[in-house]
Amino acid sequence: MNANFASFLYLVSGVLFIMALRGLSHPTTSRQGNLYGMIGMGIAIATTLALATPSAGRFGLIVLGLAIGGGVGAVTARRIAMTSMPQLVAAFHSLVGLAAVMVAAAAIYAPESFGIGTVADIHAQAL
Repeated sequence: MNANFASFLYLVSGVLFIMALRGLSHPTTSRQGNLYGMIGMGIAIATTLALATPSAGRFGLIVLGLAIGGGVGAVTARRIAMTSMPQLVAAFHSLVGLAAVMVAAAAIYAPESFGIGTVADIHAQAL
């Protein structure tokens, strides 16, 4: 896949995520907002998989992560009462924050994988 086309697809998915947040701000548009979010995430995942270097182990780990995360999310969402929805959303937001920390740690551990230089290029002041 061409890097410019991948960047365009990531931009489209980002716009869809913004539209999803806007749609989720009102009960009458929440279904449409959810749809935008799902389409945006589908585009982002498909683009990432298309850019990944083909390897059975790499795709296996991605599928395993999606299955575990999706499974835990689905089971948790089905078990929570509607009156506890704010707590569920807060818990899921905490998991998103944890995922961001893990991505940042991975970027510091192996910056070459993210295309941001080498370990020697990371200055202590940046941390």
